[in-house]
Amino acid sequence: MTATTATVEERLTARLSSRWVRSGTAALAGAVPALAFPAPSLWWLAYVALVPWILLIRSAPTAKRAALDGWFGGAGFMLAVHNWLMPSLNVFIVVLALLLGALWAPWGWLVRRLMHPGASAGQVASAIVLLPSGWLMVELVRSWQGLGGPWGLLGASQWQVPPALRLASIGGVWLVSFLVVLLNTAVAALIALPPVRRPAIVALLVAAVGTSAAWLWAPRPQQSGSVRIAIVQPGVLPTGDSRLNREVELTRQLAGTHPDLVVWGESSVGVDLTSHPEVADRLAALSAEVGSEVLVNVDAPKADGSGISKTSELIGPNGVTGPTYDKMRLVPFGEYIPMRSLLGWATSVGKAADQNRTPGKRQVVMDDRGLRFGPLICFETAFPDMSRHLAGHGAQLLVAQSSTSSFQHSWAPAQHASLAALRSAETWRPMVHATLTGISAVFDAQGRPVGHRIGTGSSTTAVYQVPLATGVSPYVRFGDWVPHLALLMLVMGAAYEGTRLVRRPAPARSARSR
Repeated sequence: MTATTATVEERLTARLSSRWVRSGTAALAGAVPALAFPAPSLWWLAYVALVPWILLIRSAPTAKRAALDGWFGGAGFMLAVHNWLMPSLNVFIVVLALLLGALWAPWGWLVRRLMHPGASAGQVASAIVLLPSGWLMVELVRSWQGLGGPWGLLGASQWQVPPALRLASIGGVWLVSFLVVLLNTAVAALIALPPVRRPAIVALLVAAVGTSAAWLWAPRPQQSGSVRIAIVQPGVLPTGDSRLNREVELTRQLAGTHPDLVVWGESSVGVDLTSHPEVADRLAALSAEVGSEVLVNVDAPKADGSGISKTSELIGPNGVTGPTYDKMRLVPFGEYIPMRSLLGWATSVGKAADQNRTPGKRQVVMDDRGLRFGPLICFETAFPDMSRHLAGHGAQLLVAQSSTSSFQHSWAPAQHASLAALRSAETWRPMVHATLTGISAVFDAQGRPVGHRIGTGSSTTAVYQVPLATGVSPYVRFGDWVPHLALLMLVMGAAYEGTRLVRRPAPARSARSR
């Protein structure tokens, strides 16, 4: 360590001597990566956004303090990336951020263990591999639906970067997250540990060569025809009846445009079609008038008494056709309250769900006159495994039905729409993201935008000529191999550390004890 670096770290340590000041600084440092996501979309910031947090953690005087820095930094990140939930969950969002932030405590300990002042070149080389692996374990655990799901995975910030999308087709969003954390770790090592900078320089070169090789030689999907998809976005309306009337009015305007499929957003129909045959007949007549089947989404108590589900239903001239799909991955607190008997008080401080929705049990691939497409509902587009499953079962097109009426003026609509680009690139399947309210967008099989977006203030329709593609992407074929490899590397690192401790010679006995 140089004298200048030592002086800077000494000043930093002195200023952060208060545990509360340090915890607040960690939270602010952890929040920085949120700026890489939409709506700010400072995607380039992701490559260095973790550096201040890493430098803070490595300066921790003890391993316990490093774990706390990881915890509060993780809480800051969770709070920042979910900031749009504050009006709905109120103070409860802080509680959730602190609970989820605890997942980063072991990562904080690992940062200090491998990048402490005076770390060797071998430790820096280990950090470059193990810190991204540890980060992936945190992302994997918090991706469980019961902990909130995979909203704000670090790799998702790169949705508009073509080389990153190519990497996603190989290893999913996990490979992109791994690379982003690796770059941050290498930059932090160059700043804080210049005497042992060689592993960091090598890592940066390998990352550059590997990304370039993927861009040039990784397989790509082959275009195979196209389909015309129409999106109907009615916008924010006061009642379910006014919404349905506006959707019907907009859909009628599509007559003569010859769409292959018309897509309505999430919760576009507010009554069960079995118990309200007049609405079902109205939709069937609309399908016949337009000359296309219409994919609607029903959000209402079911006639059989099985509860409320959000259900995708394909309507043709003769009514509902083919299988229906009930939303499987529900939004915690938005569509159900986990452990309601314990956490039900959340309804008194925010807009948490008054009644739990009933989740579906299986995914389906629908058939629209030869076009096989897989429906996803809102929050489900954040889960890489769901779109991969649909592509693996023969879906030619992914269709997401969404609504962000409660978050129109936040970062949520832009971030939600961006997820469709990642899912397209991962699966080699084009994706239609149709919203009741929010931002509607379409992406081709490589994650590139098709046509123009429909913004949050719009009440309109749009028809897209969507290119289809053939082939099976490496990510669909091999699945989540990146997290599995990361776990293996962490296990190997732990085994090495355990072996080293066992082989460490016992301290010599003092003269008095002889």
